[in-house]
Amino acid sequence: MKRLVIVGGGGHGRELLELVEAVNGAQPRYRLLGVLDDAMPDADLLAAFGTRHLGPVHLLRELDAEYAIGVGSPDVRAAIDSAATGWGCDPATLVHPRAVVGGGVVLGPGAVVCALASITTNVRTGRHAHLNIAATIAHDCRLGDYTTLAPGARLSGAVTLGDRVTVGTGAVVIQGLRIGAGTTVGAGAVVVRDLPAEVVAVGVPARPRLPATGSAGTV
Repeated sequence: MKRLVIVGGGGHGRELLELVEAVNGAQPRYRLLGVLDDAMPDADLLAAFGTRHLGPVHLLRELDAEYAIGVGSPDVRAAIDSAATGWGCDPATLVHPRAVVGGGVVLGPGAVVCALASITTNVRTGRHAHLNIAATIAHDCRLGDYTTLAPGARLSGAVTLGDRVTVGTGAVVIQGLRIGAGTTVGAGAVVVRDLPAEVVAVGVPARPRLPATGSAGTV
């Protein structure tokens, strides 16, 4: 079994703990060592998963283990991945057994696919892309590094997302569109035209309203 640590002890990190439990329940693959976080996560919540806080993130370089990043912010995931790569650490790619992944799908290193997510065919993601609960991706989409699909987000066919794009909860992107790097699509928005880089787009139809700030989880 591969040794594994989760980087991030908050809510998203605990979702990854549940995902690892589900993966091991279907076929044992990982020996979970614990959680790394520069802050102090809730010990009782971690104990419910039979794990604990091991210490700050820099200890990853000493653990001889693969890592998965349980952090929602694309910018923070990118920074953690950059440090981990510099330490020579390898990321784990996690796919929940209740996700649907079709043929010709290429998941980048460190990608996370949560329960009930669905990816059809000939889709490619970058490093540490996160597809949350019940997110869907149709044919021929391309997702850059550190992209995030929030729960229930929908990508139609042949959509291209730049690096660090976040598509919010329940948002929809129609077919063939391109969204520039660092852009956030707000919850419930419907994207009907290309979006530039580094904006926040909200509404139906979605329109750029604000510069992106990296705090996409609040949208």
